[in-house]
Amino acid sequence: MKIRGRSIAARWFLGSFGIVAVLLIILDVLGYFLIRGYYYNAVQQYIATQANIVAGVVDRLYEESGPDYPNEIINSVEQFEKKNYAELMAINRSGTVYLSSSGFTPASNYEMPDYDDAAKSESRSGSYVGKFVSGEKYMAYTVVSAASGGAIRIVTSLDKIDSHITGLALGVLAVSAGILLLLFVLGIYFIRSIVLPIHRVGATARKLAAGDFSVRISNESSDEIGELCDIFNYMADELEHSENIKNEFISSVSHELRTPLTAIKGWSETLEEIDDADTRRKGMQIINKETGRLSEMVEELLDFSRIQNGHFSLQRASLDVIAELADAVLMYEERAKEEQITLTLSESDEIAVVYGDKNRLRQVFINIIDNSIKYGRKGGHTDVSTSVGGGKIQISVKDDGVGIAESDLPHVKEKFYKANNTVRGSGIGLAVADEIVRIHGGSIDVNSVLGEGTEIVITLPLQKK
Repeated sequence: MKIRGRSIAARWFLGSFGIVAVLLIILDVLGYFLIRGYYYNAVQQYIATQANIVAGVVDRLYEESGPDYPNEIINSVEQFEKKNYAELMAINRSGTVYLSSSGFTPASNYEMPDYDDAAKSESRSGSYVGKFVSGEKYMAYTVVSAASGGAIRIVTSLDKIDSHITGLALGVLAVSAGILLLLFVLGIYFIRSIVLPIHRVGATARKLAAGDFSVRISNESSDEIGELCDIFNYMADELEHSENIKNEFISSVSHELRTPLTAIKGWSETLEEIDDADTRRKGMQIINKETGRLSEMVEELLDFSRIQNGHFSLQRASLDVIAELADAVLMYEERAKEEQITLTLSESDEIAVVYGDKNRLRQVFINIIDNSIKYGRKGGHTDVSTSVGGGKIQISVKDDGVGIAESDLPHVKEKFYKANNTVRGSGIGLAVADEIVRIHGGSIDVNSVLGEGTEIVITLPLQKK
């Protein structure tokens, strides 16, 4: 299997494998030093305990034995119980080893950094890790006697400890290698089962874009990839019979998306009634909420397609536009409370009758109020007010949210333009609303200051008496 260097599969695989490999190496190194530190500390504590015990015995003998003190020291050193694991040394006031449990005393120039540290330290103790001339690694610990002025030194080999640590490190490396091997196998499986079919979809899509509408994707699975192939083949069927690729593509895909969206919404509501774990119910609630948002996007796309094709029609009648506005505000009261935004409506005392499509105008009001809450800030306000005069009504929706930059204001009503990409939306809602208002003979004006808030003013002509 060949993975292209710039493909998503290569970036995902190499990125994930490399990150895990680096993390495992770091963890292995840290683990090695932690394990070594643990064992070395344990050895040091052990020989320190033994050294302090012997030093205590030496101090007591110094005080009690008098002239027999040297003989008692020789007996203590020769009878050292741990001589098979460590060497006990007695050091005189001048810093020379004069007695050893091994029976061999080192030369006078024998270096003892731990003794030097103990002689200078207030704790009268010191430790050192080094190597003998033979290359054997050792640890030494010295305690200086407060009574006699001499010192007790214990030396033990670290070769067995290092061998044990090395064995543990090799075990950890083996586990890490197993993890990397598993990751490699899973990566190959993922690429073969997911990414490669997507590559085939991409290759077929390029042929389709080049004008070859006879190509189809063979469906070899019943999972999401198989569903993707079915949807793609259906798209190819629709495009084959389309005279206007751009507009018909948007219209057909948007229309066909209604069916799976309705099915997803229905299944999510059904799964909510199943007696299962709370987390599953919560997850289904999220799915339900997201499908609602997708449905709104589909409706916006359909409206936009109708506007582009000239098939957008209105069902006009005389209506109280302020009442329709009040209904839209009422719909968003709970949503505003959830977002901790205060939503208010100030109605004009005059009756405002407009000859238009009440559903479309309510759609405009919903879109504007929804945007105001969506781009508002917690603890903020959204104030909706109306004013009637001069044969027209002006509806103001004002918030104190994030606002719009001055450079973005001329473009906010353009199709697919979004001034703030951090908030979800298709970017055509305001364009559709502006078109609906324009067909009614009105206009939408946007006034905003970045960081201070936005005011949308909808102007509609009143019906003549």
